[in-house]
Amino acid sequence: MKRVLFVAEAVTLAHVTRCLALSRALEPGAYQVCHAWDPRFNRLTGEPPGAYVPIRTIPRARFAAALARGTPIYRGADLRAYVADDLALIERFRPDAVVGDFRLSLDVSARLAGVPYLTVTNAYWSPYARVLPPVPDITLTRLAGVRLAQRLFDLGQPAARRWHGRAYRELRRHHGLPPGPADVRDAYTRADTTLYADLPELVPVAHPPPTHRFLGPVTWSPDLPCPQWWDELPGDRPIVYVTLGSSGRSPMLARVLRALSGLPLTVVAATAGHPAPTPVPPNARVAELLPAARMLPRARLAIGNGGSPSTYQALSAGVPVLGICDNLDQYLNMSLVERSGAGWLLRGGRATEATIRAAVRHALTDDAARVRAGELATAIEKHDMAASFRAAVDASRTGD
Repeated sequence: MKRVLFVAEAVTLAHVTRCLALSRALEPGAYQVCHAWDPRFNRLTGEPPGAYVPIRTIPRARFAAALARGTPIYRGADLRAYVADDLALIERFRPDAVVGDFRLSLDVSARLAGVPYLTVTNAYWSPYARVLPPVPDITLTRLAGVRLAQRLFDLGQPAARRWHGRAYRELRRHHGLPPGPADVRDAYTRADTTLYADLPELVPVAHPPPTHRFLGPVTWSPDLPCPQWWDELPGDRPIVYVTLGSSGRSPMLARVLRALSGLPLTVVAATAGHPAPTPVPPNARVAELLPAARMLPRARLAIGNGGSPSTYQALSAGVPVLGICDNLDQYLNMSLVERSGAGWLLRGGRATEATIRAAVRHALTDDAARVRAGELATAIEKHDMAASFRAAVDASRTGD
């Protein structure tokens, strides 16, 4: 029986739920699993199957502040402490393979322990991706405006990637390993096996090494029944499904609900752990968590923060997506969805009630976007993510 350790960096709920979804792809009779992450989201996700060990993750507020400023997320001391925690965890469980999601220290920790390491990431963070990053809502954008900020952002990309990856390179030097390329994308994707949780039809990648492979979208939905009000919703109005995720700005959900309050539609919204806005408009229903996999097939439109997990969840149901984006990860993902014709990117820093309302009106009448979302749903269905993941785990071995 192969022992597999899953480690998620719980700065957002998405990193935890991706590990949960992958863990459930492993048959209990063939694999023994252990899960490790900060417990901050356990109230929402429930107990993971198999063993669970709590570990430290930097505060969510610090993570959010770094994204808002456009400054590096981690300090050298953070990553050194992570390595110590990782090594203790590996020694305790003695895995045959380690699977990590955004736990940058694991490449060093697993290598020091001599255990194969598989990282789950998004292809648009790959050094081999052919993606032009839009400038996110950072301090530069707020000071200079989008057009000038984009020019400066493009010019500064090489220096910014060096800056954001410095703590990771210093960590490798500290442990006697070659520092690697001066590029934060190397930190996000370096492993014995790198698994892209994306559609190759959506993210262009050129000539990746054989250790990099597309896994397919990894989505998670809480195992909950539909709320009692679900069957009581009016059948003559389109349903708009809204979740801005754990990293979404708290006031944005209230703004979305106000923007849609006067339209002939029904809003169903999940707060993902944020406080529910008050008052709730008459045409909206709000809950902390909703079974998206059961509810999205009835929706005409999904509104999210542009992140890949919720976006792929909607596209899996053939539902177009309006992404109200904030950080660079969301902008990268949503720019590709928009380019595919299955959604629309709305800048979070400029999303007013009027712009949200206009975007939704347009989306509900765009039949081409719905057709394109259906085509991507067919492409997603062809990817057997669970089988691909099991094959990657079974074939895992350490690199140099």
